[in-house]
Amino acid sequence: MKTVTAAMPLTQLGRTGLRVSRICLGTMTFGAQCDEPTSGAIMDVAAEHGVDFFDTADMYPIPSVPETVGRTEEFVGRWLRGKRDRFVLATKGFGAMGPGPNERGNSRVHLMRALDDSLRRLQTDYVDLYQIHRWDETVPIDETLATFDDMRRAGKIRYAGASNLAAWQLMEALRTSEVRNLVRFDSVQPRYNMLFRDIEREMLPACVAHGVGIMAYNPLAAGMLTGKYRAGERPREGTRFTLAGYSGQLYGRRYWQEETLALVERLAADFASRGKSLTHVALRWVLEQPGVTSAIVGASRPEQLHDSLGALAIELDDADRAACNGAWYALPRRPASEEA
Repeated sequence: MKTVTAAMPLTQLGRTGLRVSRICLGTMTFGAQCDEPTSGAIMDVAAEHGVDFFDTADMYPIPSVPETVGRTEEFVGRWLRGKRDRFVLATKGFGAMGPGPNERGNSRVHLMRALDDSLRRLQTDYVDLYQIHRWDETVPIDETLATFDDMRRAGKIRYAGASNLAAWQLMEALRTSEVRNLVRFDSVQPRYNMLFRDIEREMLPACVAHGVGIMAYNPLAAGMLTGKYRAGERPREGTRFTLAGYSGQLYGRRYWQEETLALVERLAADFASRGKSLTHVALRWVLEQPGVTSAIVGASRPEQLHDSLGALAIELDDADRAACNGAWYALPRRPASEEA
């Protein structure tokens, strides 16, 4: 099935005036699953197809280990030299960047240092979107937001966002911003795909109601929705399911179940019967959902990204949407601890 790409549509990030591409390039593979030349080639493909929104994090690549933390930002920074102003650049802070007690989390002392270090690695004096990578229950949200406010006043960040929040945490942050007159989270990054739709209960409607943009990560379920895996097989080396340590285990808990593999095989056959790729349909479905600003798409090879971008050239019909909408309900529900 030949991949055809279409012009990259733009949209605004939440209620802000910032315009971004509907596809956001995720970079967590850079420096682990792919080396610097391959990472550069992936960014070349993104740029050639109008993807001007890049998302990274100080702790990348994944798996995050002391020897490699920061490497992804270094790759992105070197590639951006001479063309920084053409791209909307997002990064995140929170993760452990060293052994010390103040080298992680959302405290003022850590985030101030983390942002400066990210700017150095990215070879820029500002990022368009700076995000907490997750909630920190040990730090009051007003401390974190006041820190972001100071960063914005200093010209180091343009907008603030957050990743991996619960809906109540987002609302607590928005309330604090309003009461204290501080910078607010204008975007969130939740996990969202046709196999995992928890955000539809509270997060998605909260974002729509309050003008918060949604940057959906894992739109292809860590590659599960590319259809390249089969029931009865073991995960292939070099994929997210075989990453070292906690990372590979996490993806396995999320998606590597026999019921999911069997369902994906049925979906792939169903879409193929109508001349469509599972990858394209799955990604297009995420982009069609109300409130979704961008889908964060990663790759470990340039051709993977090129293929994913074919989602922009197709239209879903009623049969496609019915199959996508039914997938989540065809899977057995599991305890929240197994869905992390």
